[in-house]
Amino acid sequence: MGHSHDHSHHHHWSGNKKALKRAFLIITIFMVVEVIGGFMTNSLALLSDAGHMLSDSAALGLSLLAMTYGQKASSHSKTFGYKRFEILAAFINGIALIAIAVYIFWEAYHRILNPVSIVSSGMLAVSVIGLVVNIIAAFILMSGDKDENINVRSAFLHVLGDLLGSVGAIIAALLIMFFGWGWADPAASVIVALLVLISGWRVTKESIHILMEGTPANISIDKVKQTLLTIQEVKEVNDLHVWSITSDFPAFSCHLVTDAGIDQQALLVKANSLLHDEYHIEHTTIQIDAGGHPCKKENHCN
Repeated sequence: MGHSHDHSHHHHWSGNKKALKRAFLIITIFMVVEVIGGFMTNSLALLSDAGHMLSDSAALGLSLLAMTYGQKASSHSKTFGYKRFEILAAFINGIALIAIAVYIFWEAYHRILNPVSIVSSGMLAVSVIGLVVNIIAAFILMSGDKDENINVRSAFLHVLGDLLGSVGAIIAALLIMFFGWGWADPAASVIVALLVLISGWRVTKESIHILMEGTPANISIDKVKQTLLTIQEVKEVNDLHVWSITSDFPAFSCHLVTDAGIDQQALLVKANSLLHDEYHIEHTTIQIDAGGHPCKKENHCN
């Protein structure tokens, strides 16, 4: 049996943590400003965006905690350490987004039924500042590994939702200021809620997939199997599994059926090289069944 594990998945850890920390500070400071502005102007759009920014602040803080906690060493009771904590944090972030969206819908419904007076000039000023702050936060998070790390990506989606929410609040403020359309404020809130709901659903769905040890979206089981079968010594590939320990840490296991008398160590080197080069899989557990027999259904192979 062969076992391979490369620690290169820690390569972007420092950059991700730094990006999350900077974004956390900026978002948290402005969140307080937006809450004050929302109450002063009586704008639901601003308060909704502030509520979203509160979830952003909590999400970023939780993500930072997850990244720090996830670096704890493995133990006999937790052989992979605490790396899954990152996925749990992303799952909580996604649920928080969905809850925030439902709350905004509820508040917007009541505002439409019972319109209130809004200080449009103050609403516009706070919204413009919010837009600038969210643009800065988005660029900071883009410097992290948002395409591979689910926590950085979920944080980026939070901030992107805020950015679009600020745009909606600006448009609503202008409509109220120039046309007296009070309904524009709850309407902007509904748009924000839709964006938040979509982001929340995506993050929640992806984190659940990882927690359920689903196959990574960028890897095809059939293709991996065919790749291993290109090795001359391999007669059959059984009991093949690919899953993720955390967002940028895929894991792999399988049985390779071969003829007796082959150089097993050389075969392991070939198999691990293919998996690394073709699929970027670095944590593998491969068992060689030398002189093995074709897999039968009753053996529960796949």
